[in-house]
Amino acid sequence: MIILISLGIEGTAEKTGVGIVDSDGNILAMAGKQLFPEEGGIHPRIAAEHHAEWIPKLIPETMEQSGLSYDDIDLISFSQGPGLGPALRIVATSARSLSLSLKKPIIGVNHCIGHVEVGKLDTGAVNPVSLYVSGGNSQVIAYESGRYRIFGETLDIAIGNCLDHFGRETGLGHPGGPVIEELAKEGSYIDLPYVVKGMDFSFSGLLSAALREAQKGTPMADICFSLQETAFSMLVEVTERALSHTQKDEVMLCGGVSANSRLREMLKTMSEEHGAKFYMPEMRLCGDNGVMIAWLGLLMCKEFGPMDLSQTGIIQKFRTDEVDIPWIDNTKTYLKLSDDLIAKGAESNIVKSSYLGKNAVLKDRVPKGYRISEIDDKIRKARTKEEAKLLSDAKRAGVKTPVLYDINLEEKSILMEEIEGQMVKDIIDEDLAFAIGGEIAKLHSADIIHGDITTSNIMLQDDSLVFIDFGLGRYSHLDEDKAVDLLVLKKSLQSIDYNLAVKYFDCVLAGYGNDKMVNHISDIESRGRYTH
Repeated sequence: MIILISLGIEGTAEKTGVGIVDSDGNILAMAGKQLFPEEGGIHPRIAAEHHAEWIPKLIPETMEQSGLSYDDIDLISFSQGPGLGPALRIVATSARSLSLSLKKPIIGVNHCIGHVEVGKLDTGAVNPVSLYVSGGNSQVIAYESGRYRIFGETLDIAIGNCLDHFGRETGLGHPGGPVIEELAKEGSYIDLPYVVKGMDFSFSGLLSAALREAQKGTPMADICFSLQETAFSMLVEVTERALSHTQKDEVMLCGGVSANSRLREMLKTMSEEHGAKFYMPEMRLCGDNGVMIAWLGLLMCKEFGPMDLSQTGIIQKFRTDEVDIPWIDNTKTYLKLSDDLIAKGAESNIVKSSYLGKNAVLKDRVPKGYRISEIDDKIRKARTKEEAKLLSDAKRAGVKTPVLYDINLEEKSILMEEIEGQMVKDIIDEDLAFAIGGEIAKLHSADIIHGDITTSNIMLQDDSLVFIDFGLGRYSHLDEDKAVDLLVLKKSLQSIDYNLAVKYFDCVLAGYGNDKMVNHISDIESRGRYTH
């Protein structure tokens, strides 16, 4: 078998990296240089100048490390996106110049997928749910139907951006993450906003609240502790939700923010609670680096061949789910449940029970070991109370829900009717999708946000649709929140069959019957993603 060697160039934001890898997965060399801004955030022009200065120095450095000659290089790989436009242009120009001068083939790759694939290479993970967190990205990624799908992501700013912004505004410096992590070790909890919307999360309100606490003179250690605990709990909860939905048995953490030991601890704890294996690549491969680009270039080139120079333009908003990934074995190992468990979800355990001789289910919001008790108790109690009210109000809006038998706020549990029927994910078709849209419209007309409308949380019983699991539900009159509610369903449909998801979701929107909502959904999908 012929061994191919790839040289990769990375420079989507403030880090310049060059790496050399062979097709057996051996890392032959890597070198990098990080830009540390004196004040403010990362300026695109300054980042570009940094890459322009360091790429010509790092290439010969890696060649010397590897002991290879330029003739030994078989492929030039580069970050095509997502990232800062000026920075990406320098990287692409450098890669083209090297390709032309050496007369070697070239390929551009997706930066985010590079993080996942190098993580798998280093750890041996096969098909994980990946939490990818960095300065410019916060995504929960898992492979389904031929591509990496984004099961959850930030609706505004990335977690790394959030921490860095807080560090700059409060004089802690840049990058803010390491300083916040250190100060947090001496802090105590103060109440800050916890914002999980279905499979997505939002950090802008949390950041604003933390900055207000700083202005009030709240001890910095307390703010750092609470900011970190709250933000990371949100990230781990959505990862847990994706793990439960996809039924995979591996979790992987990657990206620059994975340097935080507390985040690693929380994600590992969550994985163990679900019987899943936890992986994290070595730290030098977690941040942006040339090795991940070189390795992904080899994987892509093997499947699709190199690019023509005309195809090597940058893609500043390069979606993770725009790339075909044919090399992954999507075999799943399903986690076994104990006999009394109907399901083990991200929110709670669903346990077989009875009420006055009738079959019932107990929704037991068990404590989450990855969350501190102050956050965990608050969320579990609030969501239990809210869910009980939402079940009743949804009925008044004309939507069928399980009958509520009992609520125990001390135990954070709800006893309710057992729904015997089929999950929508097993029987979805166009007519059913249209009917679902009509039912969601009834909920929204009553300002009820379900919060977790997936095809596992809608059942068909005696030709009637039944909505279950209002655990993330709330009340809101805002079209923005209603659009996010619908987007959760769209992502759920994509995880069943990506090719049919568009048709099914169009049927949902037709049944929903509000043309303005289409514009709100498009606006949210185009906003705040992959921005550094």
